[in-house]
Amino acid sequence: MAEATDRPNIVVVLADNVGWGDWSCYGGSTPTPRIDKLASEGIRLTNYCVESECCPTRTAIMTGRQSVRCGTYTVVPGAGPTGLTPWEYTIAELLSDAGYATSLFGKWHLGETEGRLPTDQGFDEWWGYRNSANECGWPSYAAFQSVAKEFGIYTPMIWEGKKGGEQTAVREMDMKLRPLLDELIVEKATDYIKQHAKGDKPFFTYVSLSHVHFPEQAHPDFDQTDPSRFGPYADLMAEQDYRVGQVVDCVEQAGISDNTLIVFSSDNAALDIGVPNTWGGSNGPFRGTFFTPPWEGNYRTGAMARWPGKVPAGVVSDEILTAHDWYKTFAALAGASDKVPTDRPIDGIDASQFLLGHSQASGRDSYLFFGSDGEPMSIKWRNFKMVHRYCDGIDQPIVTPFLPMMYDLWSDPQERYNLTNFRFDFDFMFHVLVKIGIEYKLSTVEYPNIKPGTGNDFDGYHGAEHLVDEQKAKIGAHRVANQPEAPMGGTPESPAQARGAAPSPAPR
Repeated sequence: MAEATDRPNIVVVLADNVGWGDWSCYGGSTPTPRIDKLASEGIRLTNYCVESECCPTRTAIMTGRQSVRCGTYTVVPGAGPTGLTPWEYTIAELLSDAGYATSLFGKWHLGETEGRLPTDQGFDEWWGYRNSANECGWPSYAAFQSVAKEFGIYTPMIWEGKKGGEQTAVREMDMKLRPLLDELIVEKATDYIKQHAKGDKPFFTYVSLSHVHFPEQAHPDFDQTDPSRFGPYADLMAEQDYRVGQVVDCVEQAGISDNTLIVFSSDNAALDIGVPNTWGGSNGPFRGTFFTPPWEGNYRTGAMARWPGKVPAGVVSDEILTAHDWYKTFAALAGASDKVPTDRPIDGIDASQFLLGHSQASGRDSYLFFGSDGEPMSIKWRNFKMVHRYCDGIDQPIVTPFLPMMYDLWSDPQERYNLTNFRFDFDFMFHVLVKIGIEYKLSTVEYPNIKPGTGNDFDGYHGAEHLVDEQKAKIGAHRVANQPEAPMGGTPESPAQARGAAPSPAPR
């Protein structure tokens, strides 16, 4: 697709556990000039929200659905197969059906068994690892081989495959490979872009990087090679900046930049634990980290998009956008909105007009956030937030306060002042926030959430629409949906009317 058309190539680059404040265009202290330039040439989002962990956010991107609906709301394996059921219709499948070539390079983490691998879920080809980079550390334990043999644990591998073909193990994942992973991922991705830039149809490629996910080790070309970088986290940021630049350069050198949308974001917040070789990370001015949901620093990360001549340059927006929204947005930009499923809840919105500069509003004014136990933790409407439950760390319990905690993010972006402690005259906001939760709960009556471990035989929802009204009455949804007129009448037109006195007659 060397010449511009209305259907762009789509390149999605996803970082792993990089906080809102890590890149220098978001205030990070390590210079990231290539990432900053990418942001300046398009739109940079300051209120971009993700889900609680790796699998959930990747589910959101792939399906446009809350991970709790798909049974993928936690990375902790349980009984039954992990990842997306084959029934889910991924953005790769949608774009493939719309005539796109599709590929994935890097981390998948949405299924490790046949029927749930990338080439089963819409990708024409892939190269990468099925789960997470932490598997690089497995072979470093002396006990691994004996434990793996006794309990049937697989040896972590890099895999490659093509749709309809065999999955081939390329090499073992270990700490020798770990520092080279992102170099290899980007090398595969750029080779693909060069090849398909000359093709006769647009392409979608998903470049899923490994940094910054423990166990970590910087690439030799960046490991303390610059005296301006004192620690390992800064070295990892420098490499990430270089890898993003490689992808952008490849698109430009292939002559397809005017018809290629590049989206770069992070899947989760920076960690709050001291990981060897990974000390550092910033979630900007916000309270919270990866292990302390649902504070803003836990689920607000960096994101940007560039499409020269289409996405206006130099835009910085605080409009809410979430990882779920790429699904319908990509479908719209590809001219394939008609392929978005209508037989299931799709939680994402179409933000294409916002990205293209035709609207100042993203189309999203709220976000319902779920924890890694699949239960709601907070609801945000514009910049007002209700926290139902919270967690103070990886070794701490999830706490349910006596009353929901309320925060005014306009005045208190660090969520330091729980308004419930000080005043109750803002309780009209409960009606706004509770309505969002009720709408979700009602949707699960007709479309029950798929449970983790559900088998490949799941073939869709089979309707319970007739129960919705009954459930609506039970949870009081009718009270929110059908509010009566205010008993005190209309809004007073003057202070005198507010005091109960009639206004003075107009002079004759």
